Amino acid sequence: MGEIIVSMEDICKSFPGVKALDHVKFELRSGEVLALLGENGAGKSTLMKILSGVYTRDEGKMQIFGKEYGDLSPKLAQEVGVAIIHQELNMCKHLSVAENMFLGREKKRGIILSNHEMEQEARRILDDLKIDLDPKQTVGELPVSKQQMVEIAKALSINAKVLIMDEPTSALTAKEIEDLFRIIKELKAKGCGIVYISHRLEELQHIVDRVTIMRDGQYITSMNFADVTMDEIIAYMVGREIKEKFPRVSCEKGKKIFEVKNLNAGRMVRDINFSVYEGEIVGFAGLMGAGRTETTRAIFGVDPKESGEIILDGKEVKVNCPMDAIKAGIVLAPEDRKKDGLCTKLSIRHNIALPNLDLLCNKLGVVNRNKEIEMCKKAVKNLKIKTPTVEIDAKNLSGGNQQKVVVGKWLARNSRVVIFDEPTRGIDVAAKVEIYNLMNELKKQGIAVVFVSSEMPEVMGIADRILVMCDGRITGEVMAEGITQNEILTLATQFEKKIVSDEK
Repeated sequence: MGEIIVSMEDICKSFPGVKALDHVKFELRSGEVLALLGENGAGKSTLMKILSGVYTRDEGKMQIFGKEYGDLSPKLAQEVGVAIIHQELNMCKHLSVAENMFLGREKKRGIILSNHEMEQEARRILDDLKIDLDPKQTVGELPVSKQQMVEIAKALSINAKVLIMDEPTSALTAKEIEDLFRIIKELKAKGCGIVYISHRLEELQHIVDRVTIMRDGQYITSMNFADVTMDEIIAYMVGREIKEKFPRVSCEKGKKIFEVKNLNAGRMVRDINFSVYEGEIVGFAGLMGAGRTETTRAIFGVDPKESGEIILDGKEVKVNCPMDAIKAGIVLAPEDRKKDGLCTKLSIRHNIALPNLDLLCNKLGVVNRNKEIEMCKKAVKNLKIKTPTVEIDAKNLSGGNQQKVVVGKWLARNSRVVIFDEPTRGIDVAAKVEIYNLMNELKKQGIAVVFVSSEMPEVMGIADRILVMCDGRITGEVMAEGITQNEILTLATQFEKKIVSDEK
């Protein structure tokens, strides 16, 4: 590791009702990968947004490459050599790969954009990174994983010497994660300082040199990764020891609650059949693009069905749109919580109340404020949503707390079927356990719980029964107890196998 290239001291930052950073210090050296760790709401992203010019600090000093800076703008940060890849990707979906990479610093000939020159330069950078993408392709047509790679290429196109990656692997497949780690190691060898924010702690051993840990907006400690155990890291992050990462609850299997028969919807949902019983959690496993998310969207009525039956408590339910599903008691916590699950510019209270207006309004359509406040306070208390008040805008919450708001608005309805799509993506280890406990609580109450996860240990640790998908079809159904990751992966790669899953 080389010299100190970023030094931040006594950094403070407050938002309405929340002190996000309280006299935080931070150091980054050239040629190192530094893991910045902490629970959701610890202040990691806020600190990095100050470094990259997205936010201005309230107090504190900041030096980059030995020079002291006041408040940075995103453009000045780029000029200094700081690039950030945000957890929620900021892409112009209607523009091409090359246009996104050079957005705000377009290459011109006179007053005319030189698309050819930008495409050539983009091709060179992508080839250097061994990323197989066409610079002319529209970004909106790419999967999230490929958009992530475009963000990385964009950062490198400005010759960044400080690269901040906020949850970079949350939407990547195992192969793409390998490619990302290869790129990180190459950048490190060139002297780039990399800040790596991730809640997937198992990844750290492959790339990280040092760790800096934050908690509740404060700096806790820094250490060499080789000198600390994973249990010690978790204890520093949460301020206590977490004894069980995957708490499993045993319940007696009851009657069949929910059933999907012969569901077809587009290319990625073909002949899906499964059931869920009282006292069990059913997990969907598979590789990226297997059709799991598309299946949840078809069930919930977001995407049109070609055929199929949805049966709840023995009766067929006609679901042509999400409102049909919601009224029937079938609800979905979607994969992209900011895009599909929340109105981020509205308060927690409004987000919880909106889908429940039929429960909160009288016959004249007037909202009963007492009922509304009681519903919101109950959700905040039961889900342990960290907020000083329900009037805080959802955009000001951490990722984990945003996920809890999404879940909270549905639980307020006493729903019969709760479908979670990637419920712990971008959530810290302690918040994950809270989500698992929530799922277990629903299971004990006799609510049908279905969840999709790309994290194999999570599916194996929480689900009672696992359905494996590949290429739009269910290719296997196994009990979680005693199954191995290799066995699940084998089923997840059986592209030619076509089975109909049914309850024994």
